[in-house]
Amino acid sequence: MHRSILGFAAASSLVTALALPRALESGAALSPAAPSPAATYQVDPVHSFVVFKVKHMNASYAYGRFNECSGTIVLDDAKPESSSVSMEVKTDSIDTGNGKRDQHLKSPDFFNVKEFPTASFKSKSVKKDGKGFQVSGDLTLHGETKPVTITMEHVGSGKGPQGGEIAGFEGRVVLKRSDFGMKSYLDMLGDEVTLNVSVEAGKK
Repeated sequence: MHRSILGFAAASSLVTALALPRALESGAALSPAAPSPAATYQVDPVHSFVVFKVKHMNASYAYGRFNECSGTIVLDDAKPESSSVSMEVKTDSIDTGNGKRDQHLKSPDFFNVKEFPTASFKSKSVKKDGKGFQVSGDLTLHGETKPVTITMEHVGSGKGPQGGEIAGFEGRVVLKRSDFGMKSYLDMLGDEVTLNVSVEAGKK
């Protein structure tokens, strides 16, 4: 009985060994998995951050953030150039940790939130760049639209609390506020503003 079992196992192994090379040659086995199709992700405003810093009196940096953002990311692994990014920020949600300063930043001296309640970015091209993407598009701020390119790192992917797929991206870009018509107090606040965007988005 034991000899029969051993003989059968040996014969099976021999057949597999002989058949595997032919299968590999024909491409019938171990073929690479097809790239994932394009997926659409919705920006999670609770776990996404738009943070900025600007020089104050050429001596130190002042920091702030926008508390309300939304957007959509289309990620196509097979054709990265078909990916896209669209984001919107409510300028009235600016928060620097000081109410009096926030009110001044909302005034016509700076963001003029009554006339320009949102800032937005819409991509025009996406290129794969190492672990991330070079995202180029139009940034509309304070009624002005300018071309901007930002490198977005794909931080990671995982499962959200409800079990759905999530993905995270982070990027940094330096802007000149004067390019967007905000030229007040240039002797007190720097013209260059560093913008950091950290986005967590859930698959729709």
